Amino acid sequence: MRIIDFWLTCFYLSFCFYAQLLNSQNLTCNSQDLKALEGFASGITSGISGWGGNSSSNCCNWTGVLCNSSSSLGLTGSSVSGRVVELNLNGRRLSGKLSDSLGDLDQLRTLNLSRNSLRGPLPYSLLHLGNLVTLDLRGNDFSGEIPAIISLPSVQTFDISENFFRGQVPVSICSNSSQIRILSLSLNFFSGNLPPGFGNCSRSLQRLCVGSNLLNGTLPEDIFLLGKFNRLDIQDNQFSGKLSSRIGNLSNLLHLDISSNRLYGDLPDVFHSFKNLTDFIAQSNNFTGMIPRSLSNSPTISLLNLRNNSFNGEISLNCTAMTQLVSLDLSTNQFFGSIPDNLPSCRKLTAINLAKSNLSGQIPDSFKNFPSLSYLSLSNSSFTNLTSALGILQQCKNLTTLVLTMNFQGEELVAERNFHFEKLKVLIIANCKLSGSVPYWLMNSTNLQLLDLSWNHLTGVIPSWLGNFESLFYLGLSNNMFTGEIPISLAGLQSLIFRNISLEQPPPRFSLLHAEDSEC
Repeated sequence: MRIIDFWLTCFYLSFCFYAQLLNSQNLTCNSQDLKALEGFASGITSGISGWGGNSSSNCCNWTGVLCNSSSSLGLTGSSVSGRVVELNLNGRRLSGKLSDSLGDLDQLRTLNLSRNSLRGPLPYSLLHLGNLVTLDLRGNDFSGEIPAIISLPSVQTFDISENFFRGQVPVSICSNSSQIRILSLSLNFFSGNLPPGFGNCSRSLQRLCVGSNLLNGTLPEDIFLLGKFNRLDIQDNQFSGKLSSRIGNLSNLLHLDISSNRLYGDLPDVFHSFKNLTDFIAQSNNFTGMIPRSLSNSPTISLLNLRNNSFNGEISLNCTAMTQLVSLDLSTNQFFGSIPDNLPSCRKLTAINLAKSNLSGQIPDSFKNFPSLSYLSLSNSSFTNLTSALGILQQCKNLTTLVLTMNFQGEELVAERNFHFEKLKVLIIANCKLSGSVPYWLMNSTNLQLLDLSWNHLTGVIPSWLGNFESLFYLGLSNNMFTGEIPISLAGLQSLIFRNISLEQPPPRFSLLHAEDSEC
């Protein structure tokens, strides 16, 4: 029944869309709207495919234009008189500037000009369209300041991210837009403090994205009044001060990204207030203290990134409670002690980065039963007993990436052991001063794409069977003590990226790579 319901729903939606499209094609373009679109087209230097020339003089049939009848909009006029309600030309490689005539499309509900090369300031009239619901101009080359007064009383989505706007954040939109749900201003050049006024959006605003600008100062207090928030992105700015405990008032948050700022002090212990929080990203700040108890017991967190701060103490996570944890990055902090042996109890945990976190000891035996683990980085630490570590980690049958750089100093890379890493794609054991040779057990890791054993004391010859790794794109064997010739089999590796193997510095630390959600 569910399958039948699904296809019936798809059929119904398709039918509605097709009916709407046919209705648009049967309408005659309103003369005011035609003039407005002609004015818009005159500013587009690249031209618009499907407009003008041999195209119909009826703008309701133009590419990206959708009309509704005047009667359906509650307007007087002929039943075949069409008013432009949508202009969608995203990703059409348009260049040029926006004409002020867009403001004459007084029935426009959706304007989507995203992913083009449009430039210049926004026309004043565009920000005073009374019926506009969606404005999407992201991914262009628009510039200048946003006018101090914006009057878009019907707007729900306002997205001008990935442009070159500057000046103050246009918080005035909250004064005149009581229905706004999404406000995305990321990847611009807005500067100064984040001004007060967002509290005026408290009844509607669900997403605020101001990441990757030049904003500074502390967060305004009224931002913590936005109880409907499900996403807050303020990353890559220069915000400072302590993170207020009032952040806990935003109890509906799903995604919170405060990374790459100048925030400091302890994280407030308020994470029990977040009933649905899945992503918490706080990397590259100056936070100190221990991980809050409410965070280390969160039953909803899926992605936890506290990298590059000054957190301390022993790492203590309640994996019995953290049932949704998938990605954990605690690297580059000041923790002490050993790797928590209960991490395999986090049943969904696939990616762990504990690099450069001051940890020591050995890999816990409990990691033998860690079937979900796919990515593990422990580089730049003080771990010992490489042979034991490899013997344990080979039991992680889904392990694809293993980074052990700058550990196991002066130990031997055992060649004869019968280790099996069948799914391994990335293996980095560089700068460990290891003795031994390229281990034979690697011969079975035929899925390897990156192998780095550089900056060790390995001897012997470079084995010819490395040429069997058809997917290998990087091979790092520099700064060892190999003898003999480079195997000719390596020349047959089509994916291999050749580079200078006489580097004078060790390779940089290989950091955790995971796909943090960037879509606002």
